[in-house]
Amino acid sequence: MTDAEFTALCSEHPDLDFEMTSEGELIVMAPTNSDTGASNFEIALQLGTWAKQDNRGIACDSSTGFVLPNGARRSPDASWTLKSRVLDLGEAKRNSFWHLCPDFVLEVRSGSDRRKTLHLKMTEYMEQGAQLGWLIEPDKKSVTIYRPGKAAESLENVSAVEGEGPLQGFVLNLKFVWDPFAD
Repeated sequence: MTDAEFTALCSEHPDLDFEMTSEGELIVMAPTNSDTGASNFEIALQLGTWAKQDNRGIACDSSTGFVLPNGARRSPDASWTLKSRVLDLGEAKRNSFWHLCPDFVLEVRSGSDRRKTLHLKMTEYMEQGAQLGWLIEPDKKSVTIYRPGKAAESLENVSAVEGEGPLQGFVLNLKFVWDPFAD
């Protein structure tokens, strides 16, 4: 499916969100529950603020679609990509879906998400070029860290998670991710 065809499909179904596997299977995405949406927003806010201060890359939110090298169309809950990689796409390709895998990807598990499906998605990101990935499960207060060529590492009951590699210097404070109603 071309970018234009995928955009047309999405336009025909404005109340649905889609992803597509590398085999061309369409995946209809359920909206996140409200608590997960609040957690997603908190993450995007912190990542975006850091990205502006750091100025090496571009942070994107959960509505951003990417075409991975294997042809899959994915939309991580948050992502960050080096500016130089985006600029290398050229202006015409920057104004469409970026055909690259972000350097950093983050997924937040919602009540409707299956952990195994998200694990496979995170593994795919690593295989397609991501340098770092975090799978956040607010209900378990856990963060699973993905790195290329290494086993996933799980952290439980942490108050923050520190970036490394492309995200060196970023620290995600998890207080409002774990509990959007915290004081």
